[in-house]
Amino acid sequence: MQLTIPTPARVAGAPGALVAKVRGEPFTELPHDLYIPPDALEVFFETFEGPLDLLLYLIRKANLDILDIPMARLTEQYMEYVEVMRTKNLELAAEYLVMAAMLMEIKSRMLLPRPTMPGGEDEDPRAELVRRLIEYEKMKLAGQKLDALPQLGRDFFPVEVWIEQTLAQRLPQVNVVDLEEAWRALLVRAKMTQHHRVTREELSVREHMSLILRRLRSGGFAEFGELFEPGRGVPVLIVNFLAVLELVRENLIEVTQSESFAPIYVKLAHAQSE
Repeated sequence: MQLTIPTPARVAGAPGALVAKVRGEPFTELPHDLYIPPDALEVFFETFEGPLDLLLYLIRKANLDILDIPMARLTEQYMEYVEVMRTKNLELAAEYLVMAAMLMEIKSRMLLPRPTMPGGEDEDPRAELVRRLIEYEKMKLAGQKLDALPQLGRDFFPVEVWIEQTLAQRLPQVNVVDLEEAWRALLVRAKMTQHHRVTREELSVREHMSLILRRLRSGGFAEFGELFEPGRGVPVLIVNFLAVLELVRENLIEVTQSESFAPIYVKLAHAQSE
């Protein structure tokens, strides 16, 4: 269904002004049976991932000591929030009701006199709750630290090289699929030796073109994989591969292959080798 909402000026105009278009048909007045439920629009200022998240929020908001929680005050604030949730979504409030029962039990145990055991210390009824809150806070902080790390697709994007079919016109003696597989094998070897150290390195395609030409000047053929150093990382591999393609485009080197699935070799072009 296509619904077009006009500007307020058109609505407030003379009788017969266009109000909306539904399925291409104009409406000049609002339907008499139009009903907008009161909860059509809801605004949530705080969202919590569970009862422990709510308790931790209440404790930190009131600047309470997590090791010495005033149960009466905390339970009262917690129940106010749960009552609001019960009026909105009973299924969502179910797990919160379990925690509410636990808070009331702890509060009742703290009000009752506790018998002292000879030679032992009285166990604080809040001990288990405090332990769970501390563990939850640690996991939450760890999750926030992980979320702050650079993520693929959110903070950075991978560098990819596509071997187009037009490349086959420049490399008539090489199977493009085999060239792609040779490149993927180099990437696998590079990832096996890569280090997780972030550095900034300026790489020049022209510089790598010169290095490749210098390596091939000894004459003869060189195996495709010998032109690369996987141990230096993926960025160097990419720049080196672009340098090879650029040398082929400028007819400075030749890339050959005897047959499909056979090794790929590189040599200087005839004009370059003379």
